Amino acid sequence: MATDTGDPAPSGRPATSVDVARLAGVSQATVSYVLNDAPGVTISEATRARVRAAAEELGYAPDASARTLRTGRSDIVLMPLPATPMGALVLSLLNELVERLREHRLTLALYGDARSRGVAAARDWMRWRPAAVLVETDRLTAASVRRLHDGGCATVVGLGPAPSPLVPTMVIDDGAIGACAARHLLGRGRRDLAAIVPAEPGLDAFGARRLAGVTAAAERAGAAARRVDLPFDEDAAARLAAEWAAGPGRPDGVFAYNDEYAMLLVRALQDAGLDVPRDVAVVGADDLPLGRFLRPRLSTVRVAGDVTAAGLAVRLARMVAERDRDPAGTVSLTRVEMVPRESS
Repeated sequence: MATDTGDPAPSGRPATSVDVARLAGVSQATVSYVLNDAPGVTISEATRARVRAAAEELGYAPDASARTLRTGRSDIVLMPLPATPMGALVLSLLNELVERLREHRLTLALYGDARSRGVAAARDWMRWRPAAVLVETDRLTAASVRRLHDGGCATVVGLGPAPSPLVPTMVIDDGAIGACAARHLLGRGRRDLAAIVPAEPGLDAFGARRLAGVTAAAERAGAAARRVDLPFDEDAAARLAAEWAAGPGRPDGVFAYNDEYAMLLVRALQDAGLDVPRDVAVVGADDLPLGRFLRPRLSTVRVAGDVTAAGLAVRLARMVAERDRDPAGTVSLTRVEMVPRESS
């Protein structure tokens, strides 16, 4: 047992495991066993508590790079930034995912790489020695997936609108979101539907898939559906609302892509003298809290309660632990449900 009673961590440098051992009165090996949760080592709870308290007092954390050298990979779940803008819902899910992954000793790291794909991207991502990579499926190739696996990445998980033949996929079914909104509007007696497709590059692809869901639901009901391209811009929304207010051809029900576009459109329609929902019913998606404060309160489509960031974190942690690489392991992130409010 150490007996040195001097300053455990001299000022001017970061604390080391030697400093923690000296303060806790244990060996450096014991510090390593405790802070790295080494399996198969018997250490009393009192000793573990003393080591953790010493580490906390000194502000010490195990060296991640050293752990990476020992294991061949880090505890990082690397997520290259998507090429499309991230809205409020995605950001809130990411925040929750960070916390849930931490419970499984995994760290979500967003990587500032929104364009690269294939083997060049895999080579770049492997510099971080990730435990897992969570990435859009259209950026993966068979060669890049092999490169990641051969480099020690336990699993690669795709994000996309359909299952990938290469990797387990978290499927984001935008068509289901559009269809859910359309069925609600049709059920409220609306027969001439419009679907907003964002004009912003990247978002337009998501909007087109949601439009397809609206169109399919309308066709099944013998109703009409049209595409309306709209940038997220107050003046553009005002011009569209004025056109609809001026004469025939106005839709009686609109799926506005998401809650942000829906709020933009509702305000523009009201400014143009149209009543929501009497003249035009409006539905958004994502169930953002602000939609509840809008007047009229915004009807919206949301992801079902059992498909959450917490559930995704548990699944990712299990995939890493089990080195799950089976492309059949698809999980749907879009079991959706309607939240009817006053705007429809």
